[in-house]
Amino acid sequence: MPIYAPRLSAVDAKETRRYAGLAKAEFDEAAIAAACDEALLLAEPRARWEVYDYDCETGTVSSEPPFVIEGDVVRKHLAGAARVVFLAATIGESVEEAVTRHFDEGRYAHSVLLDAAATTAVEQVCDACEAMLRPQLAKQGFSMRWRFSPGYGDWDIHAQPELLRLTEGATIGVSLTESMMLCPRKSVTAVIGLVRGENSDKELPKGCAMCPKLDCPSRQSV
Repeated sequence: MPIYAPRLSAVDAKETRRYAGLAKAEFDEAAIAAACDEALLLAEPRARWEVYDYDCETGTVSSEPPFVIEGDVVRKHLAGAARVVFLAATIGESVEEAVTRHFDEGRYAHSVLLDAAATTAVEQVCDACEAMLRPQLAKQGFSMRWRFSPGYGDWDIHAQPELLRLTEGATIGVSLTESMMLCPRKSVTAVIGLVRGENSDKELPKGCAMCPKLDCPSRQSV
């Protein structure tokens, strides 16, 4: 699969506010907008994905060598899937370098906002990939479950090396630290279940709805 480089038209200010922990707080909208604009300017969106057959009974991905997805929550999420998409996406290093620079220069609030805007931007890259894939997969008779990343639920973050292997994430500049953190930091890996026929996503808890941390300042209303 060739590298996909979606063009972002804007960085969502509402999501940036949420990721900054300001969803329920009053804050200077111009400052949030400035962070979104800077993230948009510096972002270098890139993504790559691969589609594999999947045995939902055993959690086995038909890669070479095969990969077994471990974790009750992620396996339940993929129940009924006949195939899976593995996705890797990033916005590059420039934004996080700017976050560090602003912090070192004492612009702490802007640094936090820019970091939140960068998180929003990489999620929008993933959304753009899903939007492009959805009609193609629908023609093949598949609907898409929402994306699920290592670290969600009980899917161990140590699955990251396999996701990078299965997506060839190195081709878009994504690597791992020894502690299994993605580098560049504003990168994402995920699996998307492909189910034959009508999508049943609405029956499944999504994102914040499946997280037990009820006091998280970035939590969405569920």
